[in-house]
Amino acid sequence: MAGSKENIVMFPFMAQGHLIPFLALALQIEQRGYNVIFVNTTLNIIKLRKSIPPTSSIRLLEIPFNSSDHGLPPGSENTDVLPYTLVIQLLEASTSLKPAFTSLLSDLIHDGSPLLCVVADIFFGWTVEVTHDLGLFHAFFSGAGGFGLACYHSVWLNLPHRSTDSAEFSLPDFPEAGKFHMTQLAASFVAADGKDRWSVFQHKNLPAWSYSDGVLFNSIEELDKIGLSYFRRKFNRPIWPIGPILLLGEDRSRVGRKHGIKPEECIEWLDTKPPNSVLYVSFGSMNTMSASQMIQLAKALEQVRNTNFIWVVRPPLGFDITAEFRPKEWLPEGFIERVVVDQKRGLIVVQWAPQVEVLSHESVGAFLTHCGWNSVLEALSGGVPLMGWPMAAEQFFNAKFLVEEVGVCVEVARGTNFEVRHEDIKEKIELVMGENAKGKEMRRKAGEVKEMIKEAIRDEEGFKGSSVKAMDEFLSAAALLMKEKTKL
Repeated sequence: MAGSKENIVMFPFMAQGHLIPFLALALQIEQRGYNVIFVNTTLNIIKLRKSIPPTSSIRLLEIPFNSSDHGLPPGSENTDVLPYTLVIQLLEASTSLKPAFTSLLSDLIHDGSPLLCVVADIFFGWTVEVTHDLGLFHAFFSGAGGFGLACYHSVWLNLPHRSTDSAEFSLPDFPEAGKFHMTQLAASFVAADGKDRWSVFQHKNLPAWSYSDGVLFNSIEELDKIGLSYFRRKFNRPIWPIGPILLLGEDRSRVGRKHGIKPEECIEWLDTKPPNSVLYVSFGSMNTMSASQMIQLAKALEQVRNTNFIWVVRPPLGFDITAEFRPKEWLPEGFIERVVVDQKRGLIVVQWAPQVEVLSHESVGAFLTHCGWNSVLEALSGGVPLMGWPMAAEQFFNAKFLVEEVGVCVEVARGTNFEVRHEDIKEKIELVMGENAKGKEMRRKAGEVKEMIKEAIRDEEGFKGSSVKAMDEFLSAAALLMKEKTKL
């Protein structure tokens, strides 16, 4: 499809797990010949300026926001600096951006900027009305996968676990997802009664999705048919799976917190390890575990003698997640000296690791993850099987999907408010990393998904993968609407 110089406005929610895929999508759209206007609050824009490649012409526009006006700590413009209990407060506060965003779009139109469409975050349901009132094409972009988001959408709108005395339940409008257990619900779901803050927010936000002109998913058709079918059925709107949308190499290393280790140091360490011998352990930008769980995980890693590991650590629950990590207090006595220094089996990385580079290294045999969708796609793009420890949001549903539907994951634990035994974690590590039937089968299936992803993003003369076609269809739909409005 021939590119043009129309502007596409992109507006993600203020969280690393949203900003990163939005920026990756912005760079892809720019490569197709479009101008991208990336909107966010001031502190996020300041960080993003350092993240934009020098060759990019993405335009960054600030939208005013004062967190203190909403009872949040000063400078709280990203979930990364907030405890999870305050995320709902930031979501509620984000609805106050509506007048400023309306004004920003109006100014762009009056300045003569040819706006093709607005691509907004799934947490910004209110942007549909604003965009349509100005006669523009609107699309949501979900950094989450189809299956996980379908479960998330259904649970919030139906609260099915509230209408049964059983620990198990199914989703009334998504029966093909199978049975769920109460332990597969994040804390906000468990506490929800329809009148709580999360329910009130989502009951306003979620219905707006069906009024958009379509939804872009960071997923691929062949992998995620069940979840994508749910939204096609519910919304009767175009659903465009355009993934995987990933930031790679230098682009990814510019975004997020400062690395706890230089990428080249990490790769140098990995180069000394045999193929498939390293377990990578990381729980995303927002998640951490309890102090006792951390101790048990450390004991398991120490006892699996034939497995090396890279572990990205953050302070446990109850402590500032951005604070200095105190290994003597939060890890078993002598753990660093024995496993990291003497045995050279482990690498402890504080806060942030070059994840894409790690997961694409041949030494990495599995990924112990919170099952955030960005991390899942990064792993599967490299053919790396998963060990799931979901902690929040739709991560529990992603884990279920990866275990039951795709066969590339073994669940290790669920959530952070219960005790785990290092013996159980050790057993799961050995199952996935070992030369047994289960481990081999998971690696085989992860390899199949890797090839599936390669095919979806293939763009050669005479062949376009499903994700490439979906992106073409989205841009064509936006262009068609703009052309029709120009005629009026």
